[in-house]
Amino acid sequence: MAAIPYFIISPNTILSILGLIHGPDKTVPTPAEDWREAKVDVIIPAHNEERNIALCLASIAKQTLRPRKIVLIDDGSNDKTAEFAKSFCELNQMDILVIKRKASIGKTPTLKRQAREFDSDVEFVLDGDTILESENYIERAVQELYQGVGIASACGTILPLRERDRHALVETPFVKRFTEAHHDAPINSQDISAFRRLQRAVTNLYRDVLYMFLQKFVYHGQMVFFGSILHPVGCAVAYRRKYVKNLFDKYEPILGDDLTNSEDIFIGFSMVDHGYRNIQLMDVYARSEEPEARNLPRQLYMWSSSFLQSCYYFDVLLRSPFKAFKRLRQRRRAKKEKVDEKRRIKEAYRQAFGTEYTKKYGRALGWVFLTSAFEKISYPIVLLLMALLHWWIPLAITLAAETILALTILTIVAKGRRFEYLLKGIAISPIRYLPILFDLVTIVRFSLDLWVFRNRVWRK
Repeated sequence: MAAIPYFIISPNTILSILGLIHGPDKTVPTPAEDWREAKVDVIIPAHNEERNIALCLASIAKQTLRPRKIVLIDDGSNDKTAEFAKSFCELNQMDILVIKRKASIGKTPTLKRQAREFDSDVEFVLDGDTILESENYIERAVQELYQGVGIASACGTILPLRERDRHALVETPFVKRFTEAHHDAPINSQDISAFRRLQRAVTNLYRDVLYMFLQKFVYHGQMVFFGSILHPVGCAVAYRRKYVKNLFDKYEPILGDDLTNSEDIFIGFSMVDHGYRNIQLMDVYARSEEPEARNLPRQLYMWSSSFLQSCYYFDVLLRSPFKAFKRLRQRRRAKKEKVDEKRRIKEAYRQAFGTEYTKKYGRALGWVFLTSAFEKISYPIVLLLMALLHWWIPLAITLAAETILALTILTIVAKGRRFEYLLKGIAISPIRYLPILFDLVTIVRFSLDLWVFRNRVWRK
């Protein structure tokens, strides 16, 4: 969720609108592999998730496609995360492998180890604080992953975890068996203070509107235009395991485990750099527990800083638009040379693989990389300059026009719940600009890390 278009009247918005007008590629895929034969392992990175782990596992138990193996990585928790996970699976006759670490090493090394140590075809990563709302989430993600060899990751639509979602899972037979055996398990909302529940409610309201706008409009437009988004949403995503393994094999000798502050953003950028695609599905949903309002600045920093760090590592993608004509000539030349050759496997948005191709010709999705980076850096600075120069009338007009357009788009994309999201959008409008302040801090800190302190120890 790093590439948030703060300024709705922006190049990124125009790209998404053009994508929605353009429509998806009409090529009917003919996969070379059968997704039903794929070996699927679910990897659950968890740190102090005793409140959520039973709900997470219950959502897996309800899936139409049951994984071959469930692996819980307890990353140095000091609560009962591992104990509750083992007990839940025993009570519900589910197989689970629990790997408990004495000290936390982070999510990035966790994904690397599992990609190397297991032999699955699909590595489905599900955070311990996330539940799969759609019972066919894993099935749809794996099915989409196998639509073409060029697809590296597939995720659904992610929304905040609400109290009603928790309650619905608590009432399932899976969780009831668990709570009857563990009366001390802090699963219900009553287990936390009213003030903390209020903080989470504020965050949920803000993020609900943000996620709806970002995924149903911005990401959807990118998907139908370019056949890919910048990076998957990492709390519930299916990866081609061998692609993830190859990625770490390439970058570990260079960067070690210090990729960026958010592993899914780095992985997504890397996959695009290699010519692969990151797919988001609009018909399946997962819900993730949002941080309390007081912890929101840290989460925003993690996303924004990781985006800037990935732009630094994959700056060649940002230069892709300047190679558009060169890429167009190359495609026409290749098409002319292969005019009589019919592909047995037809894949939408097919492109050449390899980083050498990216260096020479760039990637079409590079337009989104460039515009996202431009907006993330320029818009906070422009607003700050307008305030410092006391240009209050232009500033007010800019914010008003931007807010009206954002509410209009939000209302259009929230089909079936338009009035609800219009009210929500109005309610969070004053809050929506607060992250800009954090982005200014992030930009300064990133610049200092890069050019002053030479500190590139970036890891989640």
